[in-house]
Amino acid sequence: MLRKLTFLSILSLFVASLQAREYPKREMRAIWIATVANIDWPSKSGLSVDMQQEEMLELFDLAKEYNLNTVIFQVRPSTDAFFPSDLEPWSQWLTGEQGQAPDPYYDPLEFAIEEGRKRGLEIHLWLNPYRAVVDTAKASVADDHPVNQHPDWFVTYGKARYFNPGLPDTRNHVATVVADVLKRYDVDALHFDDYFYPYRIAGEEFPDQEAFEMYPRGFSSDQKDDWRRDNVDLIIEQLHDTIESVNPSVAFGISPFGVWRNQSVDPRGSATRAGQTNYDDLFANILRWQEEGWIDYITPQIYWHIGKEVADYAIIADWWSKNALGCRLYIGQAFYRINRDSKDREWRSSRQILKQIKLNRTYPNIDGSMFFSAKSLRSNPRRLKEKLLRKAYRYEALPPVNPRVEQETPEVPQNPEIKLAGDSIHMTWEPGENNETFVIYKFKRGKQANTEDPENIFAVTGMNEITFEVDRKTHPRKYYFVISAMSHTNIESVTEFFTDVSLED
Repeated sequence: MLRKLTFLSILSLFVASLQAREYPKREMRAIWIATVANIDWPSKSGLSVDMQQEEMLELFDLAKEYNLNTVIFQVRPSTDAFFPSDLEPWSQWLTGEQGQAPDPYYDPLEFAIEEGRKRGLEIHLWLNPYRAVVDTAKASVADDHPVNQHPDWFVTYGKARYFNPGLPDTRNHVATVVADVLKRYDVDALHFDDYFYPYRIAGEEFPDQEAFEMYPRGFSSDQKDDWRRDNVDLIIEQLHDTIESVNPSVAFGISPFGVWRNQSVDPRGSATRAGQTNYDDLFANILRWQEEGWIDYITPQIYWHIGKEVADYAIIADWWSKNALGCRLYIGQAFYRINRDSKDREWRSSRQILKQIKLNRTYPNIDGSMFFSAKSLRSNPRRLKEKLLRKAYRYEALPPVNPRVEQETPEVPQNPEIKLAGDSIHMTWEPGENNETFVIYKFKRGKQANTEDPENIFAVTGMNEITFEVDRKTHPRKYYFVISAMSHTNIESVTEFFTDVSLED
């Protein structure tokens, strides 16, 4: 009998372990909302304020419907702003003309934060560090844009204008923008994408020789690539220090190109044959930033399929897992590639994304996914939503805690109450200190509360009340509810039971 009980106990633990890997309670599930060239939001420039806000709410609601928990909102796509700024002009992709404020006036970033918080979504601010003008022939450029105020800070490469990374003024300006936005807005993370030095243009050298001669910092002429990497190292370190000084609980995340270096040029690199790499072409030495503790999370953009010959998703994901170096690691994945007419048959269905999520969960250092991009939530390519919710994202998940940021500990929510009125249940509670998001769990009466199983998550919200319909799966005579709070840094409080005082029919 004892052996049988021991076997059953071991079996139970094994099943629980498998379930935890298949349905993790903590997992990053993020969506990028790209504003550059109106990729995701707003759908076109010059929309009315009402239409802009309706589209934003639609994307946030869709994120919740897909059981995502984080949005990455691009607020500085081209040295411009989707918020009022004394440093850079309003974005042309908001109103159609750079420098023109929305009319009637509102703050899109403030609106996004407020609405995201209501829905219990994490908010990451996405800024591009160096891009100033996407297309010099077509762009709307305001008189007060930095390229007009400080033309000596910029260079032209291809059809675009960029900050010259070799100049101290460049680093100082970007750090000032970051400090300004973090002082004024309550956000969870600051996020940079893969555009440091721009991707190489064949036959065209990036025009930074003058800056190299002015600020060589001890590098010789045959070390120019090392100098360029040092330029980027300097701005990453400066931004880390800036964030630490303004709000040390805000995470600093980088989403680089998927390949750091090819193994053919560096034994530490991955078994890939990428045409360009972070280290050699974008001059972004990501591994150093991780090792130095300058960044808090890393999201390599692995926009290729499992088995791709020159850049196999599985090989690259494994490489990053082995090189997480203490950073939270999320994988950037390509919703946008799903297309029944794709040249790659692997992308002609949404199954590739499901395979990638399943694979991610087998690696010990991969803590979730970030998906490009939000307009795919609307189009739902190849029934992606239904397939995700059927299996991989059947239950909600809470964002991971990032150990590299200064933590905030939440109090338990106060006085949670349930009121049953007709066909509706109304829940209310009072926030405690450091309560940013609330997690409500549902359990069958007579069963012990297990808050580690995501199947028991009933709702995640930033509000201090919710109302929902009474049915056989929610009736308080059959189920009981408990509530916890999460802080700004995703620490979860202990739970508190909802009172049963108002359950009269």
